[in-house]
Amino acid sequence: MIDLMFNPAYSSGQESPFVMRKIGIGLIGVGRHGRRYLHHLIGDVPHAELAALCRKRVGETLDLALADVPVYGDYRALVAHPAVDAVVVVTAPSLCHTMALAAIEAGKPILVEKPLATTGKEARAMVEAAERAHLVMMTAHTMRFDPTVLLVKEWLPSLGRLREAVFTSHIEWSSSLVERTETPVGAMLEFGVHLFDLIRFLSGQEVAGVSCIMDRPRSAGETTAQACLETDGGIKCSLDIARVNSGRVGSMEWRGDGGAITGDWVRRRVVRRLHDGTLDERVLEPTPTIVAVLTSFVHALRTGTAPSVTGLDGCRAVELADACYRSAAEGGAAVRPDDV
Repeated sequence: MIDLMFNPAYSSGQESPFVMRKIGIGLIGVGRHGRRYLHHLIGDVPHAELAALCRKRVGETLDLALADVPVYGDYRALVAHPAVDAVVVVTAPSLCHTMALAAIEAGKPILVEKPLATTGKEARAMVEAAERAHLVMMTAHTMRFDPTVLLVKEWLPSLGRLREAVFTSHIEWSSSLVERTETPVGAMLEFGVHLFDLIRFLSGQEVAGVSCIMDRPRSAGETTAQACLETDGGIKCSLDIARVNSGRVGSMEWRGDGGAITGDWVRRRVVRRLHDGTLDERVLEPTPTIVAVLTSFVHALRTGTAPSVTGLDGCRAVELADACYRSAAEGGAAVRPDDV
């Protein structure tokens, strides 16, 4: 794994060029998920404005509010547009690497939807390029902004030493990238990376070892995967990842010396049971996490600070997917992510 520190060009006293004006955002990808970004960029993100779009179907009618926004069929034209200060990429993972490098070469900060790339090698190349150019690069791991996840993080210290964590993520086929791209994207890489990132985010620890089994080889696009991960602090984590016909599930349970916390981000419910008899339960209101992601990205640009989810965070999630794929190819053998 790499260990790069964020170092913006203006971190040594030079003021951010975006303090006194709105940041022009170029959005690449206006598919199902990209439309969510488009909707929020129209007016929900302070200090930013939509400057240009790139999509396959250039002539398709969009919102009337976008009448004056240029639409390109080639991402390179969007990156070169002078009104585009920063680029947001919401495309198939197989395209992110090339598009991100083009934006970085043009000197423009970038926000990339997860997964950051299809392989750890590509993800590392993206992060290293942004580091050399002293540019902000953020990964849109939206679950870090989910109110259920944030409450679990707030309550975790009450468990004392963490011992175990169990994650279940089942997503319907109708919401899957596999139906929308020519390149097979397995469940592990598509939404399993969210769980890898949550382990790091919530525990504050790195993953030291993984073992994994899958129903199909990586090249065919696996639909189910069961993985066991252990952090460098000794937390044993079990992951159940699957595409399903119906019945979405998204939950986690953390167990420690002081009790257990269950978080269900589908039902937005968190329950804490401590060994001293404490019982807390909350049901949370939904929050548009994409707005939070975009706002955080814009804040990093305006203040010259590291984004809340760095490119390195996204890279490490993909590297853990690589380790799982290697383990599965070796019949579930234990694999150290640093060795992949």
